[in-house]
Amino acid sequence: MEVVKRYTDIELLAAIKSHTGIDAAIKFMYREYYELLKIYTCQNSGSDEDAQDIFQEVLVVFIELVQKDKFRGESSIKTFLYSLNRNIWLNELKKRGRAEKRDMIFEKQKDTETMDVSHFITKTEMQHQILKIVEGLGETCKKILLAFYYENLSMKEILTTLDYESEQAVRNKKCKCLKQLEQLLTTNPHLAQILKTALSHE
Repeated sequence: MEVVKRYTDIELLAAIKSHTGIDAAIKFMYREYYELLKIYTCQNSGSDEDAQDIFQEVLVVFIELVQKDKFRGESSIKTFLYSLNRNIWLNELKKRGRAEKRDMIFEKQKDTETMDVSHFITKTEMQHQILKIVEGLGETCKKILLAFYYENLSMKEILTTLDYESEQAVRNKKCKCLKQLEQLLTTNPHLAQILKTALSHE
């Protein structure tokens, strides 16, 4: 069984700075601090793999600070590593949170786009079916009914597109067209069902 050398904080810092003793120092830190920091990470939405990755990052940052004489020693190494582990893991969680939020937004937009396309296709198909029904009433009825019900044009506006003397004449023609449509649907239940289905999608 391999014997891991024990260090005081001062000895550990010296070993890291000396370069020659850094491997033994890293083994000591793994044995001495890994389980403690792993518990924190795992208790805060992390996995064993997360704990391993974060601890490795903690060691890299700590060793770099020590070798550049930026570790001030204002707290024990144990306390400092714990704080470092905590900060790195919280930052990682924030990154993941933003990524998850972006993914949620993307999926929501994708679902909305899919619904919009689906609705457009359904609506277009239904409008085509209605158009086929209306075409059976003749060109004038087709113009009046589509202008009134689909384009939401007023009688005055429709009048400008047709060869009629007054708005009342257009209204009378519209009534006749609707009666023709009613008769057509009465004699053809299949067309009536198509129109009913189409209108339900409007």
